[in-house]
Amino acid sequence: MTDERRVLIVESRYYEDIADQLAKGAIQVLDAAGIAHDRLAVPGVFEIPAAIRFALRSMETHAATTDYDGFVALGTVIRGETDHHAHIAREATRALMDIAIDKAVALGFGVLTCDTERQARVRAAVDGKNKGGEAARACLRMMELRKTLRLAQR
Repeated sequence: MTDERRVLIVESRYYEDIADQLAKGAIQVLDAAGIAHDRLAVPGVFEIPAAIRFALRSMETHAATTDYDGFVALGTVIRGETDHHAHIAREATRALMDIAIDKAVALGFGVLTCDTERQARVRAAVDGKNKGGEAARACLRMMELRKTLRLAQR
């Protein structure tokens, strides 16, 4: 039986092959749970919180064609020659936490913050650490918690 709930996966496509693995892991978990999902690509991790907020605002104003019960944020930030990565990771993480708390949404956090691309690939790989799947499971658990606490999303 298919569940009527729906999740929006918002994924940074900056590192496309890593993004594909993160998304694959998340989709496997959602499919196994019978949860419908949509994917929304954004250029980088910095844009993920805004995209989720856009979707929420669209739902709040009843302009949305789809209402989402949860969100999965996927992306990768890799250390570079400057401290730019630290600013992006910190601010995107803070913004996602603010959205989750202020808007009381179920949010699975799957943003990798790694020193090297190799580390990111291991963490993203479905046959590795599968952080995309982990983020989807976190989203599902928070959706269930909302239901248990009788906190309606819509």
